[in-house]
Amino acid sequence: MPLLNVIIDNHVATLTLDRSESMNALGLAGDGDAFVEACDAINADADVRCAILTGAGRAFSAGGDIKAMQQRTGNFAGSPVEIADGYRTNIHRILRALHNLRVPLIAAINGPAIGLGGDLACLADMRIASTQAKFGVTFLKLGLVPGDGGTWLLPRVIGEARAAELFFTGEVIDAGTMQDWGFVSRVVAPNALIDEAQALASKVAAMPPAALRQTKMLLRQGRGLSYDGALELAANTQGLMHHTVDHAEGVAALIEKRSPNFTGE
Repeated sequence: MPLLNVIIDNHVATLTLDRSESMNALGLAGDGDAFVEACDAINADADVRCAILTGAGRAFSAGGDIKAMQQRTGNFAGSPVEIADGYRTNIHRILRALHNLRVPLIAAINGPAIGLGGDLACLADMRIASTQAKFGVTFLKLGLVPGDGGTWLLPRVIGEARAAELFFTGEVIDAGTMQDWGFVSRVVAPNALIDEAQALASKVAAMPPAALRQTKMLLRQGRGLSYDGALELAANTQGLMHHTVDHAEGVAALIEKRSPNFTGE
């Protein structure tokens, strides 16, 4: 069945994992295509300035489909080479699509985010959680290794030692611990989660869209650059921004003591 429900409103795209009967399990045929299609459309739409990722029902995502693993169907069928290829051509396409999203992404973690589901949350630029949220990287409990890039992602979010603790123990932490460890910036009541995410997205969407996308690019590129390299990239990007209509509008609005109206020009 279709995985994603996408709604665009007021410059914000809300992507909802819509497989609640299986706690939004991932890895069925076509899941990679669904994410690529949705993220490509957002990247191509200059009117979209922010995105929210959340889950339908009681889970954000429980990760890979356990029944499919047990029955060795779908992505988990075939020889080791065939399974590896299934990761590359389907599951990893989900992750690459989110990683390549050009607008800021907010994960609104409404319930358990486990395994692959946790990796999706790690790919967000901002994360907020419901009090019902949980997070775990439980691959070892299934006799598996973290197969979805989590060993690259999670240490960058919560640090090497805490990431190692979660990987090596398979422990699932609650929303309060997620906040204490810096995985999420805030924890709210379940019925307030989407409103909180939308309020945050509205603040982001009020920023100049071209500069917003370029700022995300600078954040991402900066991970692999030296400080001198980051400064050079920033200088070149800033030179372009100084020639935008939105820059002139921002300066004028500050001088005139009014709210700016950014158009993306």
